[in-house]
Amino acid sequence: MTLRDTEITLNDGTTTTLNEIAGDKLILLVNTASQCGLTPQYQGLQNLQDTYQDRGMTVIGAPCNQFNGQEPGTDEEIAEFCAAKFDVTFPLLSKLEVNGEGAHPIYRELTQVADEDGEAGDVQWNFEKFLISPEGKVVKRIRPRTEPDDPLVIATIEDNLPA
Repeated sequence: MTLRDTEITLNDGTTTTLNEIAGDKLILLVNTASQCGLTPQYQGLQNLQDTYQDRGMTVIGAPCNQFNGQEPGTDEEIAEFCAAKFDVTFPLLSKLEVNGEGAHPIYRELTQVADEDGEAGDVQWNFEKFLISPEGKVVKRIRPRTEPDDPLVIATIEDNLPA
């Protein structure tokens, strides 16, 4: 079983897996928040979705309220905000935890992966990004302040798109 086979819940309450959501696509999994200084990254994430959805990649948002309570809404409110403010079309998960004892199993595994500086451990803040291959391998951990349109992000996506 890979990371992509772990059970997860969509924001509409449907239980699924990352594999069922993305099929054989590359995944950019991002913990998100609606009331954060980094919230405008939603626009960049949607731009990536628009650019790469037909080329073998999907963004998946994972709303989380663990960082200063910056995602207080219900799953429905979060979805409405994302659609109205940023025209988000990529899948959103049900609100979950990314750190600590209550961390979702996917994030317990993801936080074992080191970033470019060789640091693993807790998610630092909202909008930390993990690029996951179709085989379930974490290709890259990208810290929160790195914008979705950063050349590093684009190059990593381009280098890992399915053939």
